[in-house]
Amino acid sequence: MYNFPLKLSFKKIALAPQITVTDSSGQQLMYVRQKLMKLKEAIQVFSDNTRSQELYTIGADRVIDFSAQYHFRDTAGNHLGSVKRQGMRSIFKARYDIFEGNTPVLHIEEDNGFVKVMDALFGEIPIVGIFSGFFFNPTYSVKRNDGTVVVSIKKKPALFESEFTIEEVVDIKDASEIRTILAIIMMVLMERSRG
Repeated sequence: MYNFPLKLSFKKIALAPQITVTDSSGQQLMYVRQKLMKLKEAIQVFSDNTRSQELYTIGADRVIDFSAQYHFRDTAGNHLGSVKRQGMRSIFKARYDIFEGNTPVLHIEEDNGFVKVMDALFGEIPIVGIFSGFFFNPTYSVKRNDGTVVVSIKKKPALFESEFTIEEVVDIKDASEIRTILAIIMMVLMERSRG
């Protein structure tokens, strides 16, 4: 369905987080703008930055987002799947489970926890911390239950705008592609504070 590799980008310095997803030809596929000051997370995914055509919604199952599960729906209200962060926010590695119904079918795992630790440490150093995004760039793998990597996600070095490359390693079905991309968007929104 999508022409991989995809590019996911967002501005680090923005009042309301905004994410743009484009395909290998540069065509905009999705635009997300997260609303601020919402007690219960509700995110709209549009076809482009004009926000004229809504494609999907991502909604939390509870008000407080500790262990919240984020459900994906299309404009007709059909449930497409969900994503849930595993455990408390880890200092070492992030892990998210992607569900089809109530069954976890894929997992997003951070490849190298050391990068996260170094990014967090350098990020706290005045002035020097601004440049940590150039040197410490996490990578993630989307895996099946048997450990097969289906999608790889790599953050590129950047200062004011973060950019991720999403590469399909194994061909996955259309429904799985949509569910996976929405899960990656939600993961990036939750992990964005890391830089």
